[in-house]
Amino acid sequence: MTDKNLFRKNALFYRGLILTVLEGLLSGSNYIVIYAVLKMLYDGTASMQRIFSLSGLVGAIFVIRLVIYSIGYTQSQIGGAEVSKNIRLGLGDKLRKLPLSGFTEKREGQYINIMTADVNSYEQILTHKLASLVKNGILSVIVIFFIGVLYFPAAVILLFSLLLLLPEMWLSFRIVGKYGKEKNAVTAEAVGQIVEYIDGIQAFRAYGMGGTKNRNTTAALRKFSTVSYQYEAHGIPVNFAFNIVNWLTVPLIMWIGFIPWQSGAIHAINFLFLCMMPMVLAKLTAAISVDMFSYRNLLISKTNIQNLLTEKEESKSKDIFSPKEHGISFHDVSFSYVEGEPVLKKMSFAIPDHKLTAIVGDSGSGKSTILNLIAKYYNPESGDIDIGGQSIRHVNAEDVLDILSMVDQDTFLFHETVRENIRHANPSATDEEIEIACKKANCDTFIRKMKKGYDSSIGENGNLLSGGERQRLSIARAILKNSPILLLDEATSSLDIENELAVKQAISNLLQENKTVVMIAHTLSVIKNAAQILVVADGKVAESGTHEQLLNLGGKYTAMWNAEQAITA
Repeated sequence: MTDKNLFRKNALFYRGLILTVLEGLLSGSNYIVIYAVLKMLYDGTASMQRIFSLSGLVGAIFVIRLVIYSIGYTQSQIGGAEVSKNIRLGLGDKLRKLPLSGFTEKREGQYINIMTADVNSYEQILTHKLASLVKNGILSVIVIFFIGVLYFPAAVILLFSLLLLLPEMWLSFRIVGKYGKEKNAVTAEAVGQIVEYIDGIQAFRAYGMGGTKNRNTTAALRKFSTVSYQYEAHGIPVNFAFNIVNWLTVPLIMWIGFIPWQSGAIHAINFLFLCMMPMVLAKLTAAISVDMFSYRNLLISKTNIQNLLTEKEESKSKDIFSPKEHGISFHDVSFSYVEGEPVLKKMSFAIPDHKLTAIVGDSGSGKSTILNLIAKYYNPESGDIDIGGQSIRHVNAEDVLDILSMVDQDTFLFHETVRENIRHANPSATDEEIEIACKKANCDTFIRKMKKGYDSSIGENGNLLSGGERQRLSIARAILKNSPILLLDEATSSLDIENELAVKQAISNLLQENKTVVMIAHTLSVIKNAAQILVVADGKVAESGTHEQLLNLGGKYTAMWNAEQAITA
């Protein structure tokens, strides 16, 4: 479905819109009936039969309105919800195609705000504002026409007051254009801060930074409060001034209608309605003014959605990626997350096929960045990376990820059962294959102790499991996927001793497979048997070799090894 088709209205929506407008028009017929009854009473032509007839007409109109409104409202809601569903699905598909670098440059809150608040706002346009605007606009024209029949000069004045909506809307739209966009941007920032606050609530509490002491969140919410006030402070006076002028037409019409009524030029009931109908029109135009202000504000949400839909996607290539071997080579690769702050500097090294290569180094030295570049989460600024002798620069990221399995420090799990979480690695896997993978990942025992075993729900992002249990499920995924290349990013970090031993055993089982393995480790004893160890420092490979070769160098690796031995001694 194209971006344009995402906003396409369906038959249910149009049908609901038409019925809602029709119901509004029928509501205007009540004034005609009231006019007929009052005129009949004033002229002395009333009879029980005529009163019963008019009462029956009012009752019939009410029933018809009730039926039309029920059907129209329901269909417009369903139709609008269908459009917003398509938009959300389209946005989800779009986010899937965006380069991961975009998620670091933009706050997470902006995407969340578009997917939730902006789509909801656009749905409000479809299901409420549009029908209300059309209905009130048509009713206003009918009221003016009715007054024109009663007394034409009064209709001219009311038409002029209705046309005052144009300059009022112009001013309102300028306010929305300035403060509405600013408020929308601040809202996205506030959502991002709230998400960060919720994700880090444990750490914030631990360091006494919860509540109002969290300066970033407090500042974002204060900024939101300020811009919301400015928005309303500039918008309300314009609307208020228009309403004053609009309601001044009520005494004005009374005044110009009084003289012809007193002279007998117009009927007394006509004069009565000349006094009443301007109030009806004033309420209608006030509602149109408010709805138009909201409508223009809500259109900002549509613009935000459209801007996201037009963001540059990852480039697709027709190049076939099918390496015969799975050795990995970096050739003068440079990369930075922030311009002017390089993480990797012309880095070159080779990872042998079907061997374990370990990467060690200080925090922030670029170890995880190396894995991210291999997985094509990011592209190098310069240099080249090849797998099996084939460059991955112009290859689709999905094709590279097809031959990779990753076990990260932070495992993401779905709010599903254990079995379905593992099955994501290989949707065609049988239950038996899943259980075999879990046994190799050293997690079969704790799974079977759960209330429903493999069919137990693990909560949102696996919050019903311990860190070690979540990590072992991640390893089970990697085993089930059975890719020729395995990337391990400090899979045993931040675990207690018992869980670390269980995860190490799971990794040991995983390493027995004939794969090209790249492992980042904070414990050197885990990787001392690696075929190759790369020591990363200052964005480059400072040392490389086996454990024994590096110890003989007496350099950085030796210092790291001696420090670890001193701690564990």
